[in-house]
Amino acid sequence: MAKFCANLTMLFNEVDFLARFEKAKLAGFKGVEYLFPYDFDKNQLADLLQTHQLEQVLHNLPAGDWGKGERGIAILPERVNEFQDGVGKAIEYATALNCKQVNVLVGIAPEGIAMGMLQKTLISNLRFAAKELKQAGIKLLMEPINYFDIPGFFVNRTQQAVDILEEVGSDNLYIQYDIYHMQRMEGELVNTIKQNLSKIAHIQLADNPGRNEPGTGEINYPFLFKAIDEMGYTGWIGAEYKPLTTTEAGLSWLTV
Repeated sequence: MAKFCANLTMLFNEVDFLARFEKAKLAGFKGVEYLFPYDFDKNQLADLLQTHQLEQVLHNLPAGDWGKGERGIAILPERVNEFQDGVGKAIEYATALNCKQVNVLVGIAPEGIAMGMLQKTLISNLRFAAKELKQAGIKLLMEPINYFDIPGFFVNRTQQAVDILEEVGSDNLYIQYDIYHMQRMEGELVNTIKQNLSKIAHIQLADNPGRNEPGTGEINYPFLFKAIDEMGYTGWIGAEYKPLTTTEAGLSWLTV
């Protein structure tokens, strides 16, 4: 049976961020994820998790200047020290929140730097992060993201992520498989998940087009949920979508 967690960056935006923990609990979620915890005191977040009996399922490594459009720095040769410092900060927060996995957003390929250099930097950074996180008992995840929503994103297909995992050669690096992103890039959802199940540590969902809740688009979510259950997937599935109206109004899919 699938375990669903609420992405508090995208859900329950009707209230301030810190109030979303209670909203998630009342809606029936047992876990939460969000992009970044770093703007908040880690002890305050830990208290909210404990108060509402929620599990912190996932957050991301620091990803550069989000407000200026950066979507990760793991491929940038001139930002290696910043990336490594971010790994330490992520470990600090994840440990306080008892979060057992963090995701790395690899970044948008800049002009003027050879693709080979970006790949070399990414592999080195992933090896460093996977090792440091393993020592802290935390899994490192990497997410392919579609290049329609984020043009130039460096990792955008499942097989590319698999190839990177093999090159890194760590037993502590996994794929975060986002159904929405991969529907846009390649389709073939069930077979791709099944083929790479041992490499997938976390799944996220949204329908397409629109990135709204399941049932609003072309993806057959009842079929997909059943298939994922039958595969024996035991991880979490993060609800990372933009509610079509209000969050509560769009939660009927949770009973599927």
